[in-house]
Amino acid sequence: MGTVRTVVLPVLRLLVWAVIAAALVVLAFRGGGGETASVSGAAPPVDLSSPVVPVARGTVANTVTVQGTVVADAAVPVRATKAGTVRRVLAEPGDVVAEGDAVLEVRWEEERAPVTGTDAEGNPTSTPREPLVRTATVPAPAAGTVGAVDVLVDQLVAVGDRVATVSPGTLSVTATLTQDDQFRLLAPPSTAEVEVKGGPAPFPCTGLTLGAPVAAPDPADDPAAAVADPAAPGTGQAGTTARCRVPAGTTVFAGMAATVVVDAGLAEDVLVVPVTAVQGSVQQGNVWVVGPDGAQQERAVVLGLTDGEQVEVREGLAEGDEVLLFVPVPDDTVEQPGMAGPYG
Repeated sequence: MGTVRTVVLPVLRLLVWAVIAAALVVLAFRGGGGETASVSGAAPPVDLSSPVVPVARGTVANTVTVQGTVVADAAVPVRATKAGTVRRVLAEPGDVVAEGDAVLEVRWEEERAPVTGTDAEGNPTSTPREPLVRTATVPAPAAGTVGAVDVLVDQLVAVGDRVATVSPGTLSVTATLTQDDQFRLLAPPSTAEVEVKGGPAPFPCTGLTLGAPVAAPDPADDPAAAVADPAAPGTGQAGTTARCRVPAGTTVFAGMAATVVVDAGLAEDVLVVPVTAVQGSVQQGNVWVVGPDGAQQERAVVLGLTDGEQVEVREGLAEGDEVLLFVPVPDDTVEQPGMAGPYG
């Protein structure tokens, strides 16, 4: 065992190191002699220059598709038009009324000037008169079903007090718009096309408006409108919404999901470029034109419709001009202290 430790193992160790050294020498000489083959078989260099695209003619269909929900239109409040005392309640919850029908009657008194005259001796007299009792009905502001009556007989009301609500019994479709959707719908049409999965064929939804979300109806006022508008305040969503009316006779129900398609314009045979080539996407933008010598020039353009992939260029470019496919990224490299100079 002592011979193995003192003689055999050191010799084996020396042999291993010798083999490693010889292998390194062979690799070094082969690398130097085979340089031409290595270079010829190497991968081609990567072209990091931005590609260019020509300005061409095309068609842009500005069609915006968003997901929405069918909602019940909120109940309309009935407000007192005269101050006085409730004399009679003429409509009960659940009654169907037409616009202008009387919901309740208000009574009030008007003081009258005393009757003046003279007595037998010629002295002036003044005889008070009973006040004049007047009544007026409070009309329903819209046709529908009375949802709640908030007053009782003999209760005092002031002008503007809510005395009842009327549910119109109509439905609408609402959809929350993204920022990009809003820019594409700067001039929206008055009608959208709506499709409810599993429901009727796609139908026109009229009265399209864009604006702030409508407050959710109070189920206590209008049990039929218990399904709240998902874009209403307090329901976890905010922002601009599109809203349109479901036509009468269309069989859909509040709470159903709907696909809303808004056709906001079509531009045919116009100059177009990819949206990636333009800095900006609405009205005004910038592109980088590449000249025959490869020089790049920033140029302002007037933009038109976009479909999300290409955008119409109304002014600033001509057919056949070449522009960078991607907007150049500014060089934001920060020069480190001590890196300047010939030895930096």
